Order: sequence, then C-alpha cells, then structure tokens
Amino acid sequence: MSFSDLYDSGFRTRNQDHFASIVRVAMDDGVISDAEKSFLDRLARNLSISMEEYDVILEDYMSHPINPPTTYDRRLERLYDLTRMVHIDHKFDEEEPLLKRLAIGLGFSISNVKYVVDKALNLVREGVDIDTFQEEIKSMHK
Repeated sequence: MSFSDLYDSGFRTRNQDHFASIVRVAMDDGVISDAEKSFLDRLARNLSISMEEYDVILEDYMSHPINPPTTYDRRLERLYDLTRMVHIDHKFDEEEPLLKRLAIGLGFSISNVKYVVDKALNLVREGVDIDTFQEEIKSMHK
C-alpha cells in the first residue's frame, strides 16, 4: 500500500465520519425531512461519498465516531463550508434551522448560535473568503 493510499483512506474515513455526524443531527427528531434529505444528498456529493457508502451510513450512522473539530478555526472552516452549501442553492429559509442544529453539533453554544448562523449567512452572501469569514465570526466574541 502506498502513502497516497493511506492518505486517501484517512481522508475518506474523515469525510464519512463527518457525514455520519450530520446525519445524526438530521435524525435527531427521528425523521429526515425533504429539506434535510436534499442537503444530505448535496453534502454527500461534496464529500465524495458514494451511493453505497451513503446508504450504509444512513442505515448505521450511530456506528461512526463523532469527530467534532478540536479547534475553533476548524469549527469555523466546517461552518463556512456548510453555509456555502446552503448559499449555493439559495435555500436559506428551508435550511437555516438545520444549519443552526449543525452549528450546535460543531460546538457553537446554544445561546449564540442564532447570531453565529445569521452572521455566517450574511458573510457568505457577501462572497467573503474563508479568512475574512473566520476574522468576522471571531470578532463577534471580542
């Protein structure tokens, strides 16, 4: 096995675990709504999750470890990516509640998640890059 095979395997596993964590949030109420299903479908494509892997994860999402980002910057990177996905499809109203739940799952506090998600959506609408996004979100806490 080559080094690149190990990297690809680890990358795939992290993507699968990340996807399973989001499925877990979506399944929190026991049902995946049409909006959540649509979001999961797009996320799976973006994370290079095959249809077979997708089906297996949906069937057994609890068997995947939760790997929340360990640093604030990594949480912001994931929030940025998820917010951009919502923005690409212009489904703010439908997916804002899911985005709030995902932000809580990423480790943002319940008390300020509304402000963080609103700010994230506004920044992504403005077309900011990841560095500006991180600086702006961080400045909310100063």
